[in-house]
Amino acid sequence: MQLSRVQADSPAQARPAGLYLATWLGLHCLILASCAGDFSASDVRSGLKKALSGTDEQIFLGDTVDNHYHPNVIMKRGEAYFEKEEYSEALVEYKHFLELHRNHVLAPYAAFRIGEIHFKMAKTIDRDPEPMEKAIAAFDQMRKEFPGSRYDTQAQQKLEECHDWLAQVHLFVGKFYYRRGSYLAAAHRFEQVLKAYPDKPVASDALYFLAKSYHEMGADDWARDHLIVLAEKYPDSKFTGDGKHLLEKISATQPATLLAQRSESASLSDAGSGMAPNSQSNVSSPPSAGSSAPPTMEAPGVAPSLDSLGGAAASSLKSGFTACRLGAWC
Repeated sequence: MQLSRVQADSPAQARPAGLYLATWLGLHCLILASCAGDFSASDVRSGLKKALSGTDEQIFLGDTVDNHYHPNVIMKRGEAYFEKEEYSEALVEYKHFLELHRNHVLAPYAAFRIGEIHFKMAKTIDRDPEPMEKAIAAFDQMRKEFPGSRYDTQAQQKLEECHDWLAQVHLFVGKFYYRRGSYLAAAHRFEQVLKAYPDKPVASDALYFLAKSYHEMGADDWARDHLIVLAEKYPDSKFTGDGKHLLEKISATQPATLLAQRSESASLSDAGSGMAPNSQSNVSSPPSAGSSAPPTMEAPGVAPSLDSLGGAAASSLKSGFTACRLGAWC
């Protein structure tokens, strides 16, 4: 009885000893090779790390059922790739996890990791914004599919960072167009910032450069309105001082308003046969059929959208009228 018990315990006792011996021999060989000059100290450290984590390396080896379907194995592979910053491989593993184990307790975490990977794959603001757009979609999808999860707050914070980044991208592109003299394209970008991200820190910058773009295009009425908003809404902006100087410059050289130019002395014959007076708005009606209609006029002092400007608007005017600035007829 006593002998049989010893024999039964012997394999269990021999296994740890054999493992220690194998580890010791491996480390000894690495050290001897390092001393011989075949390996550097970093090779020894990497060999030691691999020896200590040999069990985890098994998740990358073989073609077993567990490697393909077991949730813990899939999650470990995804985490290993993520820590190594091999984001494309990690993305495959997390998506594979959700396809097989959407009801698993770690499913919200896998969904959050997918958004985080896209966020980390985004480069600087002068590069392609597609990864950041994918990150926004992933975080929104995660919050929709797993409402109230423990990662919901973190996803909301990441979404704020993503939108801040995209707002900076639009501002960067707008400035690029402005420097090249493409003021209309620049104005579109700045308007996009103000419409989509009015509460972001870059909104004041976009407002100032939008006013400058209008000024360069000769639309001083629109530029003045936006500069007034800049001074009132963003008094602490770094461009507020420059905006005030530009506003003073525009006010000093501002031509007569539309109403002043349309004095009572203007006769009906000056408008030509295709124009008709309007006593209430002082704005002429569209020209007769067969000619291009001018853009819709807004109330004085209100800047219409850029889409209201037509390229053939000036050609539709008769000889008695001249387009003096965007959105208004002289």
